[in-house]
Amino acid sequence: MITIRADQMTALLQPIRDKFRNDMARHLRVFSPEHSTGIGEENLYRVIDLGMTRASGYGFTNRGPVRLYIELMFLLGSHFDSDPQAPAWIMELLRNGDAADQMIRARLLYGQTLDYLRAVAGPDDAYARRAVAAFRTLVRRPRLVMSEVTMRQDLLALMREVYPERCDYVGDAALDRVIDRGAAVADGLGLDKTRGAALCVLMLFQLGHGCFDDPLFPWVPLAVRSLTGDDPPSRTAQLERKAMTYLDLIARRLAAAH
Repeated sequence: MITIRADQMTALLQPIRDKFRNDMARHLRVFSPEHSTGIGEENLYRVIDLGMTRASGYGFTNRGPVRLYIELMFLLGSHFDSDPQAPAWIMELLRNGDAADQMIRARLLYGQTLDYLRAVAGPDDAYARRAVAAFRTLVRRPRLVMSEVTMRQDLLALMREVYPERCDYVGDAALDRVIDRGAAVADGLGLDKTRGAALCVLMLFQLGHGCFDDPLFPWVPLAVRSLTGDDPPSRTAQLERKAMTYLDLIARRLAAAH
């Protein structure tokens, strides 16, 4: 009787895995050309590897469902499966099944994602493009009228100003969780408790709640590592400048694509 050890099985499967990774990279350069090019080859493969691992955890092992999962990462952020902003049906379809029914779940995910994008991104991504422009405008404001006493209400108002369609879709309970996480991130980074918290909340809202550790947005951890000094307003201003550089780039890409 021939026995195949685990390490031998891994070696046999590696060429198949490598081919999928390379095929997926080519697909993503077509699916999202500007973003794929912008994050660089190393981060593109990091996203693919992360997606393959995450997808497998939900019973997605076939080529099509895994590809869909990675596409959803590009659309919603790499950590969409734990994002409070993600529609509830995403987690229901991911968790309630196994590899045996993965094709059915993938088809349902695909169809419902199209409906979600029509509602939130709008025709020809008009709502999403407007949200990027609104975010840029907010970050450029010399003052964000906000106090620690009314900060939660103020942040909800800012998110609605930036992207009302997403706010309507996800609801205030999910947005409250984004606010809590953004405030905690700002505190951990030594940012200003009002303007710095607002910046972090809006970044999580716009880019996904895992954007501070997401290979889709490599500029974020780079910006965090480059923060200097102990003064919260100064550190906040440094991160704002980095965010503006990124937002200006995205705005140019969106304008060129339409």
